[in-house]
Amino acid sequence: MAIARRDLLLVRRSPGVLVPMIIAPAVLVLAMSGVTYAMYKVPQTAAADKLDGLLSLLPVSALESVPVEARLAVIFATYLMPPLLVLVPLIVASVLATDAIAGERERNTIEGLLLAPISDRDILLGKMLSSLVPALTIGLLAQLFYAGVVDAVLWNAIGGALLPTGPWLITVLWFGPACTAAALGLNIVVSARAATVQAATQIAGVAVLPVLGLTVGQVAGVVLLNVWLALGLGVALWVLAFFLVRAGAAALRREKQVAALA
Repeated sequence: MAIARRDLLLVRRSPGVLVPMIIAPAVLVLAMSGVTYAMYKVPQTAAADKLDGLLSLLPVSALESVPVEARLAVIFATYLMPPLLVLVPLIVASVLATDAIAGERERNTIEGLLLAPISDRDILLGKMLSSLVPALTIGLLAQLFYAGVVDAVLWNAIGGALLPTGPWLITVLWFGPACTAAALGLNIVVSARAATVQAATQIAGVAVLPVLGLTVGQVAGVVLLNVWLALGLGVALWVLAFFLVRAGAAALRREKQVAALA
């Protein structure tokens, strides 16, 4: 806990870390909210033709009670935007994790950390806490803000709140945290070996590609992130996160870090 508090205090005092961590998620959430509102206002037939593949994957009952003028917005809000908003905790976790490990090396403070009377395990858990907790908190707030915007926009059209739905809940509470944990594990592995924060960020940026690929696959009608797929992917990602964190723990051992400094 002391390591986590120390890292979060450093983040609060570092505009180079704090600003991207706040600005990037805020811009993403506002952009997604604007897209959903635009989908409610554009002519449905003109835009819906481009989503024929996705429409063919939806359950028959998915849009039965939804007015025609709101169907496009409902598709975006329920199936396309929640996975994209998983990028919010991914971005936050990546920024914090790379600064918490590679940043120590850049600031020449890693020697003090390695000499502290704590175990390697405590160092790892402290670094994980300082990245995972803020990332999941900001990610949940982003999803709740988006859900509030969607419900406000579509309330009159569908006669009530659209979100939360089953797929949305699984995405927010299971798939999203699993993605974040796997990305955090990757960042720990990369940051433990990278010489600078910039190098660690560039390499760990590949963590966003699977989420983007999933969204593109849904738009193309190749795959649908329903409840069962989200549950299955979540299990696979948690397993991957476990092995990545183990690899990161091995890379963060004192003897390896001291050897790298030498």
